[in-house]
Amino acid sequence: LISYERALEYYPGDYWAWYKRGLTLEQLRRYADAAESYHNACEIQPDNYWAWYDQGCIYLNEIDDFERAIPCFQQALRHLPYDYWATYRLGESYRLAGHYGAAIATFGQSLKIRPRDFWGWYRRADCFRRWGRYADALQAYQRALTVRPTDYWAWFRQGELWQKLGRYQRAIACYQRVLDLDPQDDYVWYEIAHCQVQQGDPEDAIYSLSKVLDWYPKTYLPFIQGDDLFQGLHIYPSFQALIKVASRHCD
Repeated sequence: LISYERALEYYPGDYWAWYKRGLTLEQLRRYADAAESYHNACEIQPDNYWAWYDQGCIYLNEIDDFERAIPCFQQALRHLPYDYWATYRLGESYRLAGHYGAAIATFGQSLKIRPRDFWGWYRRADCFRRWGRYADALQAYQRALTVRPTDYWAWFRQGELWQKLGRYQRAIACYQRVLDLDPQDDYVWYEIAHCQVQQGDPEDAIYSLSKVLDWYPKTYLPFIQGDDLFQGLHIYPSFQALIKVASRHCD
């Protein structure tokens, strides 16, 4: 670092000294200083891909300044238009900044470069989901699962969306795939119980709730007792017994 700074005292217009100073500062975790050094390099050679790209990565991954990352990746892509990583990370910057339409379009471009990229499909699905375009989100999550069939979150998000759409059997099927990966996922059992109640399967719902109350009675008993969807279960002796046992564990 000292060598680069001494060199810059004599040759302040040296692109490589500013760029390599940025790399060194990044290794030292002095991210704001590194970004500034990359910026200075870009001022000298605005047509160089790497200083723009590395500057964008710092704003995206280390400083969480997504709005400042966006123009860096845009500039990088002006000089290397079909670069996968700059395209994908531009999409990520848009997504994290809440610009979901731009993110969807940009992930679409990255997927033209790498059609079987799990994260491209998964992040695109996330944008559709947050934008309220659930059918498109489901399709994108399914494409992600063709690449990585045992991904926990892609199955979970599909279950969540089918549940929002009132397609409870499909939601349960997705949640079951999550349970294949983690049989003791208490939150998934709880959401399955919600689906089972709403599709008219009270005994199945009671069984699902027995799982979470067996593992975490103090956490789930207040939620179950206060959940409007489960109020109709109180007429069932099996539910009454379940609540009684869980209450004893909470004493």
